[in-house]
Amino acid sequence: MMGKKAAHAPLMEALIRYRDQGNASFHVPGHKNGQVYKDEDIASLLQEVMSIDGTEITGLDDLHHPEDVIREGQELAAKCFGAEESFWLVGGSTAGNLAMILTVCTNPGDLLLVQRNVHKSVLNGLMLSGAAAVFLEPEIDTLSGLAVAPSAETVKAALKAYPSAKGVLLALPNYYGMGYDLKSTADVCHAACVPLLVDEAHGAHYGLHPRLPASALSCEADVVVQSTHKMLSAMTMGAMLHVQGERIHRELLRQRLAMVQSSSPSYPIMASLDLARQHIDVHGEDAFTEGLAAADAFRKGLEQLPRFRLVEPVPQSERRNNVSEAVSKDLDESREKSSGYSTQDPFKMVLYDTLGVLDGFGLKHEMEAYGCIPEMSDEKHVVLLFTLGSMVKDANHLLQALVHINNDMRFKKAAVDPGSAGMEPHVPDSDFSTWNNNGMNAFSNPVQFGLQPIQPDQIEVVPVEGSAGRVAAEMIIPYPPGIPLLYAGETITEEHALRMTRLCKLGAKWQGVADESMLTIRVYRLK
Repeated sequence: MMGKKAAHAPLMEALIRYRDQGNASFHVPGHKNGQVYKDEDIASLLQEVMSIDGTEITGLDDLHHPEDVIREGQELAAKCFGAEESFWLVGGSTAGNLAMILTVCTNPGDLLLVQRNVHKSVLNGLMLSGAAAVFLEPEIDTLSGLAVAPSAETVKAALKAYPSAKGVLLALPNYYGMGYDLKSTADVCHAACVPLLVDEAHGAHYGLHPRLPASALSCEADVVVQSTHKMLSAMTMGAMLHVQGERIHRELLRQRLAMVQSSSPSYPIMASLDLARQHIDVHGEDAFTEGLAAADAFRKGLEQLPRFRLVEPVPQSERRNNVSEAVSKDLDESREKSSGYSTQDPFKMVLYDTLGVLDGFGLKHEMEAYGCIPEMSDEKHVVLLFTLGSMVKDANHLLQALVHINNDMRFKKAAVDPGSAGMEPHVPDSDFSTWNNNGMNAFSNPVQFGLQPIQPDQIEVVPVEGSAGRVAAEMIIPYPPGIPLLYAGETITEEHALRMTRLCKLGAKWQGVADESMLTIRVYRLK
């Protein structure tokens, strides 16, 4: 257990004092500490939160010029997470991603090396900065077909090809909790005198327990963005940006953060960031005991249901013992280039039906019918998210749901033996979960981004099924996870068209599209 100072939550304590003083409010917000709802049922739900929904008055400090309790809270966060300086974010990791790109890319045309399978907020940051991106192809986990991140070798080759790059931006872990040690990549970046920027939205908990992978900060990344609300205990939209070293212009970073965040930040969200950090400082590794027990209980119970399996890293030697000679050769050739994916978040369960009867969307639908709500699904997998707040009773509820699904006669037809189905590696013909800008190359040519809108006379609408070979004039984003399948200016391949059609039939949700049915797509007119 940490000392008294670490257990201190300065902003939360200031807000409680503010509430308890019962002063008359002649300042924003307009709900006046929740008084507006005193005669309505909604009061019981919101009034407690609204009673600490303050603003930049005496005693509550100012996020954009912190001198008191917010400054102290951010300093405690830096100490807790291993940064030299930490900043609270009230716009999620999106705000952090925008700020770090705008800090590194200061002139239109500045070059940034960017992992291909990044969140849409990174694309928006490139657009706002007017930067040019060289997209780095991620390594693919051969068994699952899922994209992880570019290897250190790919980053090194791209930096050699583009020595004017202002930095390298990677996203680890991915949405499925997959990743690897970033230290070698950080070394490559620093040898080239450029900063490593990491979107660690799904890894705010990394490095806080021996069973969790190392954090990007401990691997010497220069600036790291974390969604404290995803895997720790802050309110939704509560996130943090951490920085260390001399490669990031701190004063400019503060200015950029003030640009992309509200001038009236949410005090309850900031207080929740204060409490999330305090919880870790007070309980240390013990904060994760119950959540890890729940995750372990689910894994153990799943052993009694061989039909359902989890995506997990498997040593290459073990893989070779369970695959055909031809597939083993493919695996060896793939792994010669990179160590691939070596770490899996123990809180992320990537589940699939080995019989192939239920695709990811179908399995998610059935789970929801039993009151178990997954994080997301794709064509094959369902992502189940455990955290330090999960309990063994939650794991048991989920296991009972899977027992019912397994025994449901509608899903009994099977073409393969479940004992072996999970062992056959998936060697994809083409990667759908990442951007393939340059065929089989490890990185693309520079792609210029900007805010210039596409003019209506440049666009026409065509059926998705006949769109291969055309150039997309809109961003196509399956959501979640929010990783663009296509961006405006990218040539649509036959594989893209087939994937869009398949996802549409499976019931995927979309962002950024003109036709929500995804039967048509906007493309540039042929000249």
